[in-house]
Amino acid sequence: MPNEDNWQGDVLRAMRGGAAQESAQGPGGQGYGAPAQGQGGQPFAAPASNPGLPAQSAPTYGTPQPQAGHQEQQQAAQYAAYQEQQPMAAHPVGQPQQAQAQATYTPGTRPHRTPDSRPVVDRGLAAVGRKARRGEPFAARAARALRVSVSSSAAREVARTTATAEMLQQPVTTGRQIAVTSIRGGAGKSTVAALLGTTYAHYRQDPVLFVEADPALGSLPLRLGAETLRWTTGDLAGIIEPQMSLLDITGYLVQLPGNAWLLPGSQGQIGAMLDSRAYERVMVSLRRYFGVTVVDCETLPAEVARVALSAAQARVLAAPATLEGITSTYAVLQWMQSLPRHVIAGTVVVLSELVPHPGLDLDEAAEKLKSTGAGVQVLPYDRHLAAGGAIRTELLAHATREAATRLAADVFRLSQQHH
Repeated sequence: MPNEDNWQGDVLRAMRGGAAQESAQGPGGQGYGAPAQGQGGQPFAAPASNPGLPAQSAPTYGTPQPQAGHQEQQQAAQYAAYQEQQPMAAHPVGQPQQAQAQATYTPGTRPHRTPDSRPVVDRGLAAVGRKARRGEPFAARAARALRVSVSSSAAREVARTTATAEMLQQPVTTGRQIAVTSIRGGAGKSTVAALLGTTYAHYRQDPVLFVEADPALGSLPLRLGAETLRWTTGDLAGIIEPQMSLLDITGYLVQLPGNAWLLPGSQGQIGAMLDSRAYERVMVSLRRYFGVTVVDCETLPAEVARVALSAAQARVLAAPATLEGITSTYAVLQWMQSLPRHVIAGTVVVLSELVPHPGLDLDEAAEKLKSTGAGVQVLPYDRHLAAGGAIRTELLAHATREAATRLAADVFRLSQQHH
């Protein structure tokens, strides 16, 4: 059972894959992810019995109060000792263990200046975007509705949807971390991360967190519809302390619909930095507050991306459904085969169709990629996703919603196998 007094040790043991089976309880003795019944297709609301969980009605959060001086010194000493005893987490996937030259973070010892809030999209550019389009044309929607009305497969579809929902609502003993990365920009990485987290937030009762670990002008906040940004992952690394409550933590996050939260990687400015030690500190600290955390990583082979892949319970590798994208992805999967087997066994490749008819045999390509030991899913072309901007799930094509739900269930199942 997780121990509140030694939660860092519990988390690090789980990150190594050697954690014992724990009872299905989260902080404060509350069970994570108890199945909830949604109505009318609306996202599930946060359970009222979860202590410390902020209300859904846009609460105002105060800045956490500083601790007394002797408490800060004691906490800093405890954290420094913990870092010396747990060196393994600082080593990225596929890299030899070597001393880290970066300075250890000491909580509560540096002054914190509240950053200015910045808009995600410049007000002068906000009018450039056109009205959001539906993911599929009217004719396709009408034809699908007709097929459903005359088909006898409605019962099978309901059964399949129910089984998927039950998988997505499975309780967790400790927070699941899912890392999404790619080998190049424009592969649909942030889009896949947004679809995954939005699906978890819809089906699950426990809070869901998006972490943007890509400070190089990532598009995750835009895809999630965030309007303004203030605190970043790098900022929180120097602020977060073990005694903080969920209410304290969410004061530094961007609240999203459906009991979801966002921790941005930057404020949309060039030059933002995030090192592996800061990432580790934030992720180890936040894991006990959120049932599922979806991490939008840097592209491989960046250091933070390798660390995220090593620490995550499941991994998603986004790639465009092109010959170049499939070839490059196959090379990465071959490299991953040289790592411990659980790394590739807990990885799912998502091939995103960038055009309506890519001109490739995706079934054959998927079989080739599966031969490495990874799973493969195809995200079909969707006009709404292709247009960019905030993702509105009600405008997605039916095939896209089904593909995103299947992907989320598959990845969550892998994360539950302690990969």
